[in-house]
This record gives sequence, structure tokens and C-alpha cells, in this order.
Amino acid sequence: MLTLASKLKRDDGLKGSRTSTTASDSTRRVSVRDRLLVKEVAELEANLPYEGYYQGGKFQFETEVPDAYNMVPPKVRCLTRIWHPNITETGEICLSLLREHSIDGTGWAPTRTLKDVVWGLNSLFTDLLNFDDPLNIEAAEHHLRDKEDFRNKVEDYIKRYAR
Repeated sequence: MLTLASKLKRDDGLKGSRTSTTASDSTRRVSVRDRLLVKEVAELEANLPYEGYYQGGKFQFETEVPDAYNMVPPKVRCLTRIWHPNITETGEICLSLLREHSIDGTGWAPTRTLKDVVWGLNSLFTDLLNFDDPLNIEAAEHHLRDKEDFRNKVEDYIKRYAR
């Protein structure tokens, strides 16, 4: 398995044989990370499907990619206020692949990419919408109590915050 550490050693050996190295280890790691990110973002240009309660909304997410990426997961927050059982109104997200360690084995692994994160986030708006194990308990209970009123509140949030 190719890891960032082995890639850095290989790149460092190549650079060291050509020129003297003045950049810090951190700079080289960011460079490798940036190259990985550019490649992954290029693969994300296909349109994602939109369906379900959140259809028509435009939701912004902030992704912080740590220096140790791809060994640790990125940190993701929803910047758009939303009424969702798996996303709090302050932007915290419950998505197992964003966890470094997960009981069910679906957490982060070095083989995962930002593309997996985007597909996971998209799934929270469609098939992974989880009312049984919510982060936003109030939203989940609202859905169980009155599905039509839940849909109306979601639509209200989209009109107010997600256009």
C-alpha cells in the first residue's frame, strides 16, 4: 500500500539527489496532500443527483484537510443552516466515514478519498437519511411525529437559508 509517508520518502530521495532541500517536512506533506486533493476534486466534477426532502436546496460545506490526510479523515461542517436529523443547526455532521474509528467498520481508512466524503454527504440527503440514530434529535422526533410538518419546515429552511 502506498502511504503518504512512503511517497514523501521517495520524493525526498529524488529531490535530494537533484538539489538541496530547503523546504520543511510540513511543506512537502502539504504539497503531496495538495496534489492528492487536486486529483480528487477533478474527479468530482460530475453532477450529483438531487432528490428527496432537500431537493432544490444549495448547501455549503467547509472541509478542513489535515496535514496527515489521507491517514486521518477531513473535518467537515455544514455552513448552511438546515433542519436535518443527521446535521445539527450549528453544522455538526453525523457520518460514519468521517470518524477516524468506527464500531461498524465504515469509518475512515487511507483508501478513502474526498470523493467518498462528497458521496457520503450526498447520501445524507437521500438514502442515508437516518431518523433512528440522529444527531439532531429534535428534527428526528419532528419527522416521527408529523412527516408533513417536517417537510414544511425543511422547505422553509431551504427558502430562508439554502438558495
